[in-house]
Amino acid sequence: MRVAALLSGGKDSVCAVETARGHGWDVVGALIVKPAQDDAWMFHTPALGAAEGVAQCLGLPVVAVPVRSGAVEEVQDLEAALARLKTEWRLDGFVSGAIASEYQRTRLEAIGHRLGLKSFMPLWHKEPAGYVRSLVRGGWDIRFSRTAAEGVPNAWCGERLDEAKLLAMAAHKARPHVAGEGGEYETLVLDAPCFRRRLVVETAQVEATASRATWVVGAWRTEPK
Repeated sequence: MRVAALLSGGKDSVCAVETARGHGWDVVGALIVKPAQDDAWMFHTPALGAAEGVAQCLGLPVVAVPVRSGAVEEVQDLEAALARLKTEWRLDGFVSGAIASEYQRTRLEAIGHRLGLKSFMPLWHKEPAGYVRSLVRGGWDIRFSRTAAEGVPNAWCGERLDEAKLLAMAAHKARPHVAGEGGEYETLVLDAPCFRRRLVVETAQVEATASRATWVVGAWRTEPK
């Protein structure tokens, strides 16, 4: 089974690659979608400039695809990219890190149906707390690239996701989704057991407003583990 990975550099897209490989699928490359607007309908945007480094750490060749603004346009541009890669990479399908978003699931499955590609979502409906805790306990170095909800403080932006923060989110009265599936937070993976190299952020800054903070990564490199 030859599949492309929709890769954002966040924990879920990386875990989807690891899971696909564990199933014996041949993940032949990473497709990084670069939305025209920061608040995209379908796609992750924070720290996206470092996603190519994550692909390097996973040992995957990369194709980066810009997509236009708008709910319809995002889907059209992703479909066009996958249609091209279906031939170039001889794809049977594509894999994504969707966990609970019906908006994402229905659109990705529709793209797959139209193109004759399988849409795999190996994390779909995983129990959120147990899933994220398994990554943290498994030694994943996951950083908050965006915080955007009550119960996920701006002060965490750029910091490592750990069990103490998971417990704090679970105990907060606002009840943020502990996997960030509602947009409460986004992440960037610097290291994981499935990485062949590790990602090192050389320069970064936090840009914050009253309602959210973003870890803006400037320079990065990869290095041997």
